Parts: sequence; C-alpha cells; structure tokens
Amino acid sequence: MRFLYLVLGSLVVGLLVGHFFSPDFGNAYEVMLDILILLIGIDLGMSISVEELKKLGKKSLILPTGTILGSLLGGTVGALMLGIDLKWGLAIGAGCGWYSITGPLIAQYSAIYGAIGFLGNLLREILTIILYPVVIKWIPPEKAVVIGGATTMDTTLPIITKFGGRESGLTAFVHGFILTAVVPFVVSFILSL
Repeated sequence: MRFLYLVLGSLVVGLLVGHFFSPDFGNAYEVMLDILILLIGIDLGMSISVEELKKLGKKSLILPTGTILGSLLGGTVGALMLGIDLKWGLAIGAGCGWYSITGPLIAQYSAIYGAIGFLGNLLREILTIILYPVVIKWIPPEKAVVIGGATTMDTTLPIITKFGGRESGLTAFVHGFILTAVVPFVVSFILSL
C-alpha cells in the first residue's frame, strides 16, 4: 500500500512542478522509458525460460482479443450513456489506453473528441497504475493485465511485474505488444466509417 501512496504522491508533485515551474525536459521521458523497458527486458530474459514462453500459447492471443472487445463494449456503453455518436465512443475505446496515438488520430476528425480520446486513454493508464495492485486480490494477475490495454508493454509493465510477478510481466509485455500493433489500425478503421 505504501507503494501506491508513493505513486500518487509522485503524480501530485509532478503536477505541481509542471504547473508552477514548467521545466523543459525535452525528450528525457522517452529516454527514461526506453531505459525502463530495457531493464525490465533484461530481468525477464534472465528469469524466463523457453518453456514458460510456450506456456503463454493461446493466452497471448485471447487476452488482447478480450481487451479490444471489452474496450469497444466500454466505448459503446459510454457513447450511449453520454448521447454521442457511436463512432466517437468506439474510436476512444479502441485506443486501449494508448493516449499518445488515439488523441491525435481522432483529432484529425474532431479536436474535441481528440482531446477526450487523449484524456480518456490517459486516465486508463493512470487507473491501471493505481488499481492493478488492488485488482489482483480478486482476479488472477495474468488476467488482470487487460485493464492496462496497450500500456502493459511499457508504462504499466513495472507495476504489473512488481505486484503480479515475472510471469504476469511476460504476459503483460506480449499483451501490450500485440495491442500496440493493432490499435492504430482499429482506431483508423473506426474513424473511416
């Protein structure tokens, strides 16, 4: 639980620093994210055997499929509840947490829905960081990776690995990798309808 307070505290401090000081970090976040992924990859590579990779099997395809279908269902429900065009709800949901591509893709058609797509998918990432350690008390850690969507390959991977274990980390990486490959096509297809 202390770790969750640290994450939330770091987020609040970051918001305050960004609001009052506006430092220019350039692309430092990308470099740090790359280093983080490299370190997690090394850790997984040292501890995961070929047999464990084979055990992923169908699960590595079923979980991303379920994530996309669940996200589309969530987008549909959200659109119906808010009374907006189904196309926008589906496109936002299809982002699967990848805010940095969903927002700009949707913004080509509507600036307002692009901003909503960005914020909605950013919220999914933040909620995954906060809720994953809690959710795995009721859902198996390997299955709970679906809440992170495409972010499970990068930004939420450390949380998943720390709280769910190395096997969950491997599942999360494959899950996020597949979604990262699919999301741009699904969002673009929905927007073209």
